[in-house]
Amino acid sequence: MSRLVRLVGLAVLLLWPAISFAQDFPNHPIRFIVPFPAGGPADVISRVVTEKMSSLLGQPVVIENRGGAGGLVGINSVAKSTPDGYTIAIAPSSQLAMNVTLRDDMPFHPMKDLALLTQIVSVPEILVVNPTVPAKTLAELVALAKAQPGKLTFASTGPGGMPHMATELLKHTAGMDIVHAPYTGAAPAVNDLLGGHVQMMFADVPVLMGSIKAGTLRALAIGSTQRIAILPDIPTTAELGMPKVEADNWYGLVAPVATPKPVLDKIYAAATEALHSPEVKDKLAGQGVIAVGNSTADFRAYVQREIDRWGELIKATGIKIK
Repeated sequence: MSRLVRLVGLAVLLLWPAISFAQDFPNHPIRFIVPFPAGGPADVISRVVTEKMSSLLGQPVVIENRGGAGGLVGINSVAKSTPDGYTIAIAPSSQLAMNVTLRDDMPFHPMKDLALLTQIVSVPEILVVNPTVPAKTLAELVALAKAQPGKLTFASTGPGGMPHMATELLKHTAGMDIVHAPYTGAAPAVNDLLGGHVQMMFADVPVLMGSIKAGTLRALAIGSTQRIAILPDIPTTAELGMPKVEADNWYGLVAPVATPKPVLDKIYAAATEALHSPEVKDKLAGQGVIAVGNSTADFRAYVQREIDRWGELIKATGIKIK
C-alpha cells in the first residue's frame, strides 16, 4: 500500500506544474496565426471565430497574419513554437493533408507535430468559368476540354491548395487535358479569370460569390455532397455524375503537439462553444461557410482520411511541389 501511495504522490507531483499552469491559463493574450494575408477567406473566418473565443476565454485572441508558401510558413512556425497554448492557428487542408504527399521537404508532419483540436469550418468549392467560355454545364465543359486538349487554362490560388487539387481531381476523373496557371492568392487568380486570361477555376464560395451573383462568372458545379443555401440553383458534382469530385475546403484549429492537455482542453472548449453559437454559425453561413466544431478524435480521423484520399490522387498524377 505504501508503494502505491508513493507512486500516486509522484504522479501528482509530476502533473502538478501542468495542472497549475492550466488553472491560470490564459493570463495574457493568445496569438492566433492566420497563415495567409489579411482579407482572404481564412482571415475573415478567423476574425468571426476569435471574437467569440476572446469573450469566452477572458483574454484577447489576437490575429497575426503570417503568409508564405501557401500557408506552410505560418503553420510550421506554430509547430515549432513554445507549447504553452499562447500560439495557435487556423490550418488549411493543404498543410494538414495534401502537402504530406506533395512535398518531399515537408518540415513537419501534421499527425505528429501538431495538436489537431477541431475542424473549424468546411467551405464548399465552386467551379466557375469566364462567361465567354462556350460551356453552360459541367458536361459541356468536359466535352469542350476533350475537343481542345491543352487549350483551356485553369487558375489556382497556388500549387497544392484546394483550388488547385480540386481541379486536378476533376481533370483526372474526367480525363481532361487542361493547363494549370498558379497564382499567389485568390485575388490575382480571380482578376485574370474575370479578364479572360484564364478560362476556369475552383475556389472557395466567399471568394467567388460576388462575381457569380453579379453574372461576371458562370458557376457550373459545387464540389460538395450537398447544395448550399446561398446559391441553391448550383448543382453538386455528385448530381452531375461525378461523385468522386468532392472537394470541400476545410480549416482546422491546431497548436504545438506538446502543449499540456489541460490547456488544450480549455482552447478546445472555447473554440467549439464559439463554433456552435448561433451568432458565429449565422455569420459564417452568410458567406457560404459551414461551422463544424467536432471532437478532437473525429477531427484527427478526418485529417488522416484526407491525407490518404489526396495522397492517392497525387501519386496517380505525379504532382509534386519542389
